[in-house]
Amino acid sequence: MSTETTTGSRGALADPTHLAFLLLRTVFAVAPVLFGLDKFTNLLTDWPHYLAPWIDGILPGDAQQAMYAVGVVEIVAGILVATAPRIGAWVVAAWLLGIIVNLLTLPGYFDVALRDFGLLVGALALGLLARAEVARGATRTA
Repeated sequence: MSTETTTGSRGALADPTHLAFLLLRTVFAVAPVLFGLDKFTNLLTDWPHYLAPWIDGILPGDAQQAMYAVGVVEIVAGILVATAPRIGAWVVAAWLLGIIVNLLTLPGYFDVALRDFGLLVGALALGLLARAEVARGATRTA
């Protein structure tokens, strides 16, 4: 079955799978960049409070300096999702897993860890949809 048959005359934008990919790719590209930038300003929250003491103890510098490094990683991850979602989605998923471990070892942040688990599942879905997009591209050119 060709892609044209499954998507109809409107093309890829009529395909719910492609739209889900676009939505997740957009969110997982924009959000990490914005949150990463905020690690330098602390406008949304006081980010160092989200760092478990045991992690702060093994990292050089203070918690705010750690947040600067976190911000850089998040910005790079968002750019990677935008430019190479097949790789970037898995990087974001791994990063979210690390955040979840940090939050589960920090009393009082279990609700945030649960939210981040939902984001982790979304990042995994993006990784799978990105694989499907590559397969779809191969089908179109065949």
